[in-house]
Amino acid sequence: MKIAAAQISCVLGDIDANLCKIRDFSAQARDGGADLVVFPEAAETGYAMPVIQSLATPWSEGAVPALQRMAKDLSIAIICGVSEREGGSIYNSQVFIDAKGEIVGSYRKTHLFTAALIGEDTCFTPGNELKGFPFGGCRLGLTICYDLRFPELYRMLAIEEQANVFILSAAWPFPRLEHFRILAAARAIENQSYMIVSNRVGTDERVTCCGSSMIIDPYGVTLASASTDREELIVAEVSEEAITAVRNKMAVFAQRRPDLYERR
Repeated sequence: MKIAAAQISCVLGDIDANLCKIRDFSAQARDGGADLVVFPEAAETGYAMPVIQSLATPWSEGAVPALQRMAKDLSIAIICGVSEREGGSIYNSQVFIDAKGEIVGSYRKTHLFTAALIGEDTCFTPGNELKGFPFGGCRLGLTICYDLRFPELYRMLAIEEQANVFILSAAWPFPRLEHFRILAAARAIENQSYMIVSNRVGTDERVTCCGSSMIIDPYGVTLASASTDREELIVAEVSEEAITAVRNKMAVFAQRRPDLYERR
Protein backbone atom coordinates (compact mmCIF):
# COMPACT_ATOMS: atom_id res chain seq x y z
CA MET A 1 0.00 0.00 0.00
CA LYS A 2 1.02 3.63 -0.41
CA ILE A 3 0.98 6.15 2.45
CA ALA A 4 1.36 9.91 1.99
CA ALA A 5 2.46 12.53 4.50
CA ALA A 6 1.21 16.06 3.88
CA GLN A 7 3.49 18.89 4.99
CA ILE A 8 1.36 22.03 5.21
CA SER A 9 1.19 25.44 6.80
CA CYS A 10 -2.02 26.50 8.51
CA VAL A 11 -3.94 29.76 8.75
CA LEU A 12 -4.17 30.32 12.49
CA GLY A 13 -7.79 30.21 13.59
CA ASP A 14 -9.29 29.79 10.10
CA ILE A 15 -10.76 26.29 10.10
CA ASP A 16 -12.45 26.68 6.71
CA ALA A 17 -9.20 27.71 5.00
CA ASN A 18 -7.30 24.87 6.63
CA LEU A 19 -9.93 22.30 5.67
CA CYS A 20 -9.77 23.55 2.09
CA LYS A 21 -6.02 22.95 2.07
CA ILE A 22 -6.42 19.53 3.66
CA ARG A 23 -8.87 18.61 0.91
CA ASP A 24 -6.46 19.79 -1.80
CA PHE A 25 -3.61 17.71 -0.38
CA SER A 26 -5.88 14.71 0.12
CA ALA A 27 -6.89 14.90 -3.54
CA GLN A 28 -3.23 15.08 -4.56
CA ALA A 29 -2.48 12.03 -2.42
CA ARG A 30 -5.38 10.11 -3.93
CA ASP A 31 -4.27 11.06 -7.45
CA GLY A 32 -0.77 9.82 -6.57
CA GLY A 33 -2.14 6.41 -5.65
CA ALA A 34 -2.02 6.76 -1.86
CA ASP A 35 -4.38 4.69 0.27
CA LEU A 36 -3.85 6.89 3.34
CA VAL A 37 -2.75 10.49 3.85
CA VAL A 38 -1.44 11.82 7.17
CA PHE A 39 -1.69 15.47 8.30
CA PRO A 40 0.10 17.40 11.05
CA GLU A 41 -0.85 18.20 14.63
CA ALA A 42 -3.70 20.70 15.17
CA ALA A 43 -4.11 20.98 11.42
CA GLU A 44 -7.61 22.45 11.55
CA THR A 45 -6.93 25.35 13.94
CA GLY A 46 -3.21 26.02 13.77
CA TYR A 47 -0.96 25.49 16.76
CA ALA A 48 -1.60 28.13 19.42
CA MET A 49 -3.19 27.33 22.77
CA PRO A 50 -5.53 30.38 23.04
CA VAL A 51 -6.89 29.73 19.54
CA ILE A 52 -7.43 26.04 20.25
CA GLN A 53 -9.16 26.84 23.54
CA SER A 54 -11.52 29.12 21.64
CA LEU A 55 -12.24 26.89 18.65
CA ALA A 56 -12.12 23.29 19.91
CA THR A 57 -15.44 21.47 19.45
CA PRO A 58 -16.89 18.02 20.09
CA TRP A 59 -16.30 15.74 17.11
CA SER A 60 -20.01 15.64 16.34
CA GLU A 61 -19.54 19.11 14.82
CA GLY A 62 -16.83 21.24 13.27
CA ALA A 63 -13.81 19.85 11.42
CA VAL A 64 -14.26 16.12 11.94
CA PRO A 65 -17.57 15.71 10.05
CA ALA A 66 -16.01 17.76 7.23
CA LEU A 67 -13.01 15.40 7.19
CA GLN A 68 -15.37 12.43 7.08
CA ARG A 69 -17.14 13.84 4.02
CA MET A 70 -13.80 14.58 2.44
CA ALA A 71 -12.49 11.04 2.93
CA LYS A 72 -15.68 9.54 1.51
CA ASP A 73 -15.81 11.89 -1.49
CA LEU A 74 -12.17 11.25 -2.36
CA SER A 75 -12.12 7.55 -1.37
CA ILE A 76 -8.96 7.92 0.71
CA ALA A 77 -8.24 7.26 4.38
CA ILE A 78 -7.16 10.29 6.42
CA ILE A 79 -5.32 10.67 9.72
CA CYS A 80 -5.32 14.25 10.94
CA GLY A 81 -4.35 16.13 14.07
CA VAL A 82 -7.57 17.75 15.36
CA SER A 83 -8.47 19.30 18.71
CA GLU A 84 -11.22 17.50 20.61
CA ARG A 85 -13.52 18.99 23.25
CA GLU A 86 -15.28 16.59 25.58
CA GLY A 87 -17.12 18.03 28.56
CA GLY A 88 -14.76 20.40 30.33
CA SER A 89 -11.63 18.97 28.72
CA ILE A 90 -9.79 19.62 25.45
CA TYR A 91 -7.52 16.95 23.97
CA ASN A 92 -4.74 17.21 21.42
CA SER A 93 -5.96 14.35 19.26
CA GLN A 94 -5.67 12.48 15.98
CA VAL A 95 -8.69 11.18 14.13
CA PHE A 96 -8.40 8.17 11.80
CA ILE A 97 -11.08 8.10 9.10
CA ASP A 98 -11.35 5.34 6.50
CA ALA A 99 -12.05 5.75 2.79
CA LYS A 100 -15.77 5.30 3.43
CA GLY A 101 -15.82 8.32 5.73
CA GLU A 102 -16.16 6.33 8.95
CA ILE A 103 -14.16 7.10 12.09
CA VAL A 104 -12.26 3.90 12.80
CA GLY A 105 -9.95 5.22 15.50
CA SER A 106 -8.56 8.11 17.46
CA TYR A 107 -5.70 8.96 19.81
CA ARG A 108 -5.29 11.61 22.49
CA LYS A 109 -1.74 12.90 22.99
CA THR A 110 -0.35 11.38 26.18
CA HIS A 111 2.79 13.55 26.63
CA LEU A 112 2.09 17.28 26.78
CA PHE A 113 4.82 19.80 25.96
CA THR A 114 4.92 22.29 28.85
CA ALA A 115 7.85 24.52 27.88
CA ALA A 116 7.55 28.31 27.61
CA LEU A 117 5.92 29.73 24.46
CA ILE A 118 3.84 26.54 24.14
CA GLY A 119 2.37 25.43 27.47
CA GLU A 120 0.15 22.63 26.23
CA ASP A 121 -0.81 21.90 29.82
CA THR A 122 -2.62 25.26 29.95
CA CYS A 123 -5.01 24.02 27.26
CA PHE A 124 -5.01 20.23 26.98
CA THR A 125 -5.84 17.28 29.18
CA PRO A 126 -3.45 14.37 28.51
CA GLY A 127 -4.80 11.15 27.07
CA ASN A 128 -4.20 7.86 28.87
CA GLU A 129 -4.53 5.18 26.19
CA LEU A 130 -2.24 3.84 23.48
CA LYS A 131 -3.97 3.03 20.22
CA GLY A 132 -3.20 0.63 17.37
CA PHE A 133 -5.42 -0.10 14.37
CA PRO A 134 -5.31 -2.53 11.41
CA PHE A 135 -4.82 -1.05 7.97
CA GLY A 136 -3.72 -2.60 4.69
CA GLY A 137 -2.28 -5.73 6.26
CA CYS A 138 -0.26 -3.74 8.82
CA ARG A 139 -1.10 -2.18 12.18
CA LEU A 140 -0.89 1.56 12.67
CA GLY A 141 0.27 3.09 15.97
CA LEU A 142 -0.88 6.70 16.43
CA THR A 143 1.37 9.30 18.10
CA ILE A 144 1.67 13.09 18.24
CA CYS A 145 4.76 15.34 18.19
CA TYR A 146 6.38 15.37 21.69
CA ASP A 147 5.50 11.67 22.06
CA LEU A 148 8.51 11.05 19.79
CA ARG A 149 10.85 11.65 22.75
CA PHE A 150 9.41 8.70 24.70
CA PRO A 151 10.71 5.38 23.36
CA GLU A 152 8.63 3.47 25.92
CA LEU A 153 5.46 4.56 24.14
CA TYR A 154 6.61 3.18 20.79
CA ARG A 155 7.84 -0.09 22.29
CA MET A 156 4.50 -0.58 24.05
CA LEU A 157 2.67 0.15 20.80
CA ALA A 158 4.84 -2.45 19.07
CA ILE A 159 4.37 -5.09 21.77
CA GLU A 160 0.90 -4.52 23.21
CA GLU A 161 -0.84 -3.20 20.08
CA GLN A 162 1.30 -5.10 17.53
CA ALA A 163 1.86 -1.80 15.68
CA ASN A 164 4.45 -1.89 12.90
CA VAL A 165 3.68 1.41 11.14
CA PHE A 166 3.99 4.40 13.46
CA ILE A 167 2.12 7.57 12.52
CA LEU A 168 3.34 10.92 13.89
CA SER A 169 1.40 14.16 13.42
CA ALA A 170 3.60 17.06 14.52
CA ALA A 171 4.13 20.78 14.91
CA TRP A 172 7.84 20.39 15.67
CA PRO A 173 9.87 23.64 15.89
CA PHE A 174 13.20 24.59 14.29
CA PRO A 175 15.45 24.76 17.38
CA ARG A 176 15.30 20.97 17.72
CA LEU A 177 15.33 19.96 14.04
CA GLU A 178 18.21 17.49 14.40
CA HIS A 179 16.53 15.85 17.39
CA PHE A 180 13.44 15.41 15.22
CA ARG A 181 15.27 13.60 12.44
CA ILE A 182 17.38 11.44 14.72
CA LEU A 183 14.56 10.42 17.05
CA ALA A 184 12.24 9.52 14.17
CA ALA A 185 14.92 7.26 12.68
CA ALA A 186 15.64 5.73 16.08
CA ARG A 187 11.98 4.87 16.69
CA ALA A 188 11.86 3.10 13.30
CA ILE A 189 15.14 1.23 13.78
CA GLU A 190 14.66 0.07 17.37
CA ASN A 191 11.15 -1.21 16.66
CA GLN A 192 11.84 -2.49 13.12
CA SER A 193 8.80 -0.56 11.97
CA TYR A 194 7.87 2.14 9.48
CA MET A 195 7.74 5.73 10.70
CA ILE A 196 5.35 8.08 8.88
CA VAL A 197 5.95 11.68 9.95
CA SER A 198 3.79 14.65 8.94
CA ASN A 199 5.10 17.97 10.28
CA ARG A 200 4.01 21.57 9.85
CA VAL A 201 5.78 24.45 8.16
CA GLY A 202 5.14 28.12 8.89
CA THR A 203 4.87 30.18 12.08
CA ASP A 204 2.09 30.34 14.67
CA GLU A 205 2.55 32.87 17.50
CA ARG A 206 6.38 32.99 17.43
CA VAL A 207 6.80 29.21 16.98
CA THR A 208 8.19 28.27 13.55
CA CYS A 209 7.89 24.62 12.55
CA CYS A 210 10.73 22.85 10.78
CA GLY A 211 8.95 20.70 8.18
CA SER A 212 11.25 17.78 7.32
CA SER A 213 8.34 15.34 7.08
CA MET A 214 9.63 11.85 6.37
CA ILE A 215 8.79 8.23 5.72
CA ILE A 216 11.36 5.80 7.15
CA ASP A 217 11.41 2.06 6.60
CA PRO A 218 11.94 -0.67 9.26
CA TYR A 219 15.70 -0.74 8.54
CA GLY A 220 16.02 3.00 9.12
CA VAL A 221 16.25 4.01 5.47
CA THR A 222 14.49 7.26 4.59
CA LEU A 223 12.17 6.45 1.68
CA ALA A 224 10.84 10.00 1.24
CA SER A 225 11.56 13.35 2.87
CA ALA A 226 10.44 16.96 2.61
CA SER A 227 12.12 20.35 2.90
CA THR A 228 12.30 22.43 6.06
CA ASP A 229 10.17 25.31 4.80
CA ARG A 230 7.83 24.41 1.91
CA GLU A 231 4.45 22.77 1.65
CA GLU A 232 4.92 19.33 0.10
CA LEU A 233 3.37 15.91 -0.24
CA ILE A 234 5.59 12.84 0.12
CA VAL A 235 4.52 9.29 -0.71
CA ALA A 236 6.09 5.88 -0.21
CA GLU A 237 5.22 2.22 -0.50
CA VAL A 238 4.72 0.37 2.80
CA SER A 239 4.73 -3.43 2.88
CA GLU A 240 4.26 -6.09 5.51
CA GLU A 241 6.88 -8.17 3.66
CA ALA A 242 9.57 -5.54 4.27
CA ILE A 243 8.78 -5.52 8.00
CA THR A 244 8.96 -9.32 8.15
CA ALA A 245 12.26 -9.40 6.23
CA VAL A 246 13.96 -6.97 8.61
CA ARG A 247 12.64 -8.75 11.70
CA ASN A 248 13.72 -12.16 10.41
CA LYS A 249 17.30 -10.94 9.95
CA MET A 250 17.58 -9.62 13.50
CA ALA A 251 15.20 -11.03 16.11
CA VAL A 252 15.16 -8.01 18.41
CA PHE A 253 11.74 -8.68 19.90
CA ALA A 254 12.51 -12.35 20.66
CA GLN A 255 15.75 -11.36 22.40
CA ARG A 256 14.30 -8.77 24.76
CA ARG A 257 14.85 -9.27 28.53
CA PRO A 258 11.70 -7.92 30.21
CA ASP A 259 12.71 -9.77 33.39
CA LEU A 260 15.53 -7.21 33.73
CA TYR A 261 13.64 -4.17 32.50
CA GLU A 262 10.88 -4.54 35.07
CA ARG A 263 13.21 -4.60 38.10
CA ARG A 264 12.89 -1.72 40.59
